[in-house]
Amino acid sequence: MQIRKGGPDDAPAMLAMLDGAVAWLAANGRAGQWGSEPWSGDPRRVERIAGMARDDEIWVAEVNGRAAGVMAVASGPPHYVDPIDEPELYITLLVTDRAFAGHGVGGSLIAKAKDEARAKGAGLLRVDCYGGADGRLVEYYRRNGFEPVAAFKVGTWPGRLLSQRVGG
Repeated sequence: MQIRKGGPDDAPAMLAMLDGAVAWLAANGRAGQWGSEPWSGDPRRVERIAGMARDDEIWVAEVNGRAAGVMAVASGPPHYVDPIDEPELYITLLVTDRAFAGHGVGGSLIAKAKDEARAKGAGLLRVDCYGGADGRLVEYYRRNGFEPVAAFKVGTWPGRLLSQRVGG
């Protein structure tokens, strides 16, 4: 696996991975996270991903030249999370192509985020995720070194904020 810097040209791959994740989640009775409709069919979500690919720092994990996962990071949180008074790196998106699920793609991208945080002098890495249903996503982040710090809601969507210290 190789991790390369990405950008706006990766937006279609990001949407395809999100569409695959939505289909898998919905098929497994877990539509509460991202709904049941493909992101690529919703102009607001398409623009959200295009903006993320343009404005955030994008990292693409590739296996044999194929995009296996994508992560977006920023120097601060999205609008629905309170900012903090210290340098941080915030994971704004982490998604894996379903064909590579269980192969350590997400963990490798999180390790890259930790390295990037240290390189930028940020001692804190934060992420938010779906906090409802069976809590499997929160547990995934816990296994990758994060600790839950707050629950929140965006409308009726239950979220969980997690963080970890990365040292400098």
